[in-house]
Amino acid sequence: MPKKIIAGNWKMNMTFDEGQKLTSEIVNMYQDESISGVEVVLNVPFPHLMPVKKLIGKAQGIEVGAQNCSDQASGAYTGEVSAQMIASFGAKYVIIGHSERRSLFQEDNDLLAKKVKIALDSGLTPIFCCGESLEIREAGTHIPNVKFQLTQGLFDLSAENFAKVVIAYEPIWAIGTGKTASSDQAQEMHSALRKHIAAQYGKEIAAEVSILYGGSMKPDNAQDLLSKKDVDGGLIGGASLKSRDFIDIIKSY
Repeated sequence: MPKKIIAGNWKMNMTFDEGQKLTSEIVNMYQDESISGVEVVLNVPFPHLMPVKKLIGKAQGIEVGAQNCSDQASGAYTGEVSAQMIASFGAKYVIIGHSERRSLFQEDNDLLAKKVKIALDSGLTPIFCCGESLEIREAGTHIPNVKFQLTQGLFDLSAENFAKVVIAYEPIWAIGTGKTASSDQAQEMHSALRKHIAAQYGKEIAAEVSILYGGSMKPDNAQDLLSKKDVDGGLIGGASLKSRDFIDIIKSY
């Protein structure tokens, strides 16, 4: 069975004090409400990595992650943050290829493949994002388009390394727009991706890989989305900035 994961993505939000307050609320609610069986990941801006890790402390079931990393191990790359640096703070995860990185910073599949490899070499679990625009969705080419992203970004990995990756499907047209892919649309894509993985790496690995849904999951639609066979969790944006909403999504499992 794939691991169940609910990952929050703070994006470029939260001052130090706001981040401390939010993290404390999430950790306390998670423990007070006896949640189990779901791995929770707080993917935070770089300055929050250490303070959030300290607040999480020894709480079981909650991990910290970053939202990006460099494709270089070290060197004269002013302003960049390496995967090894991220791991040294005790982070476990890193988001790679989020739709905003692809569109705003022109990160292509070749670059993202390098980031995935260097993250794995540093002991991090990549959350590899893939998804389609509204134009591609309406053209009916969304499934081959997203499968291509997976092929280009991940299929150079060995089976052993691929099994360590988490995938997040992002219908880009449903992020920050108020639109949400229906649970059937999500299942259709997740199922297609799992079959694509099975064709490359075999059914056993495909059955174990966690595929998260990353398109405006909220407390009122989480249970429907998470009930689908091939939806193994969520990559949560806006709702992860509100402790009650985020916890309610986690409890939807």
